[in-house]
Amino acid sequence: MIPFDAVLTDFDGVLRHFDHAGQAEIEARYGLPLMKTAFDPELIMPPTLGQATEAQWAESIAVALGGDERARQAVAEFMAIRFWVDEEVKELLARAQEQVPVIIVTNAMDTLEGHIDLLGLTYFADDVVSSARVGVAKPDPRIYEIAAERAGAAPGRCLFVDDRLPNVEAARVLGMTGLHYRTVADLAAVLA
Repeated sequence: MIPFDAVLTDFDGVLRHFDHAGQAEIEARYGLPLMKTAFDPELIMPPTLGQATEAQWAESIAVALGGDERARQAVAEFMAIRFWVDEEVKELLARAQEQVPVIIVTNAMDTLEGHIDLLGLTYFADDVVSSARVGVAKPDPRIYEIAAERAGAAPGRCLFVDDRLPNVEAARVLGMTGLHYRTVADLAAVLA
């Protein structure tokens, strides 16, 4: 029996993974700091909070990289990078879901639902709390509270799983059990 009333899990870095080697190859081939630019808080926070679209974010990256055709092509390749579901994580979460609600809690953009559909996860989670839809992003305490409310669980009865330690620490402040995800074994152990 799982000792929680809900499992709240991050999406990227836990359930979904990107081809980081491919991203590095694109960056090297073009000689442009794609990752650093793309994840600059000034560029990424507006779409993460639902104040801009993913397409606008991509354009802002291209502009920051010089705004020429070469920059736009590099960004287009970067945005089209392959991603996939970790089937072992999916299976562990599905088993947990037999006992408690599983809620995806993610800093995402307006394209999240389309990505979830592409991955065949449309009906997988009991709910999805996307920062772009609720207007707050991890590690803001409100996004964890929204997720717990949607799960129908007190924060102190929730397991929160994320690959970023600051997000886990923020959940712990609210009384959640926090798992800093690094391997499938980490998740398996806490759900055992």
